[in-house]
Amino acid sequence: MVGLAIAAAYAPAAPQATERWFSTGLYPRLQHVLTPLSNIIPFAVFDLVIAAGLIFVLVILGRGTAAACRARRVAPAIHALRRVVVSAAVVYLAFLLLWGFNYRRVAMADRLSMDSGGPTSAEVLQLGVQVVERLNALHEPAHQSGWGQKPWDNPLLRQAFAAVQQELSDAPAATPGRLKGTILGPYLRWASIDGVTNPFGLEVLANPDLLPFERPFVAAHEWAHLAGYADEAEANFVGWLTCVRADSGSQYSGWLALYWQISGEVGEADRARLAAALAPGPRRDLEAIVARLRRGEWPWLQSAGWRMYDQYLKANRVEEGVRSYGAVLTLVLRARFDDGWVPVRRRAGPPG
Repeated sequence: MVGLAIAAAYAPAAPQATERWFSTGLYPRLQHVLTPLSNIIPFAVFDLVIAAGLIFVLVILGRGTAAACRARRVAPAIHALRRVVVSAAVVYLAFLLLWGFNYRRVAMADRLSMDSGGPTSAEVLQLGVQVVERLNALHEPAHQSGWGQKPWDNPLLRQAFAAVQQELSDAPAATPGRLKGTILGPYLRWASIDGVTNPFGLEVLANPDLLPFERPFVAAHEWAHLAGYADEAEANFVGWLTCVRADSGSQYSGWLALYWQISGEVGEADRARLAAALAPGPRRDLEAIVARLRRGEWPWLQSAGWRMYDQYLKANRVEEGVRSYGAVLTLVLRARFDDGWVPVRRRAGPPG
């Protein structure tokens, strides 16, 4: 099992084959079973997975240590450690087969018609100006309609998500997941993490402090993970495309998320220029998000958590690590679109 896990981890990537047999083959069938089941269960399945895993490790290591002390030999402890390592290998293989192989599918940039080269700073700033204009225009209608409806129950958001999937891939449309609370809620708050996808139960876990106008984009981003887009930039791209084609509240949420992304990529002077162009309404909403983050974050835990996630992404062949979040701007600025933000797929290229 350990050897098989190591081989699976370091096997050469074959994006077209992975796209064919897993991302548009096996995975959608699994997702159409697991996510509807997890939607029925009112609590987070991931909580049970974590609790069971911790209990298993503690019991095995505790028994091995006790047996080693009684026998005054190290062999029982080594045997217990061996069981834990083998179990970890099994868990890793389950992770790959249930969701993780999506990290090796055809990249979004290879499935879309893209202009060559990376975006310039001037183009990023111009996109920022467009984002500010959309936020200023959408603030009033978005707040008038409100966000009383949960994203999972929003038919316009679900329809937009299904349409975006059909435009990006030949796989059956993924089933959206409800945003669930979790025992990890305090950690998500302290580490400033908005949402997490459970790769074993294919469910969506949310930060309990999310503001109403943040929830549509967080839901759409995590739904993109459920659709097999494991890369964070691609999930941001799919989530943004979903939101901007739904109702006014979801559109506002999507443009807010893109504003955050641009704000982190431009220089200080351009950031100040964009902030000055915001109307009072969007500025208040952004200030509310900042206050939420500062109220709950533990800087040292946030830093440690993101470093761990950076290593996790790199271990799953995302070379940019957490910097992959910012790559969504390349997709937005270099992908070609038809009217209504409909992405244009390559006519000839990898399947999927």
